[in-house]
Amino acid sequence: MATLVEITDPADPRLADYRDLRDVELRKHLEAEHGLFLAEGEKVVRRAVAAGFPPRSFLMAPRWLDGLADELAASDVPCYVVSEALAEEVTGFHVHRGALASLERTPLPPVESVLASARSILVLEDIVDHTNVGAIFRSGAALGFDAVLLAPRCADPLYRRSIKVSMGAVFTTPWTRLPDWHDALPSLSRAGFTTVALTLAEDAVPVEDAVAGIDRVALVLGSEGHGLSPRWEQSADRRAIIPMRAGIDSLNVAAATAVACYVTARR
Repeated sequence: MATLVEITDPADPRLADYRDLRDVELRKHLEAEHGLFLAEGEKVVRRAVAAGFPPRSFLMAPRWLDGLADELAASDVPCYVVSEALAEEVTGFHVHRGALASLERTPLPPVESVLASARSILVLEDIVDHTNVGAIFRSGAALGFDAVLLAPRCADPLYRRSIKVSMGAVFTTPWTRLPDWHDALPSLSRAGFTTVALTLAEDAVPVEDAVAGIDRVALVLGSEGHGLSPRWEQSADRRAIIPMRAGIDSLNVAAATAVACYVTARR
């Protein structure tokens, strides 16, 4: 059973995993250096543990303990019990979802194993907003996509905001990072996927037409500002657009993903 440890000092070194969560750069440095990530809320904590990520510790106010009593009973790591005011002082935000947990990262799988049984995948290039990455994972999971591949500069799916927005889909959807950005799409084509890039290119066709009749499909999405790089746009097998009314040329990347996933799932 987890050891309950009451803490009253916000500077206590045992709370280092949870400190100053608003500082994105600090969190990214800490999480990369120590191989950890944070889950917020009872449901998300449960999904992270169920997915096989070993907990390092829990952080809860007394009234939150009952909600995760079974998880605490099954664990042998410390549970730091703090007042709600202290939790907010340590983390830098109002912890309103019942619990926090610090968990160990596990090694990312090779691309080949992620693709082995996949029929529909999402491929993300340089999407740097954690909220968008989380929303994309959630849409993909909800609409039956099997895996997600990320270019090297994409935001971290295991950053707290990504996890929260995805509602834990980052734990249940297989994903990994692409080791080779330049030839990523041709390599997917060789693996049997038809790569369909969402883009405003002149030869783009409506997404319904682009995915029609495809067996294994990889939807390719680009950054929030500039979209796909010329290399990825040109090396995709097909280019697709979501038709818009006059005066509107595109959707937010997360919204566009949801629409394209819905259409692709019904191909």
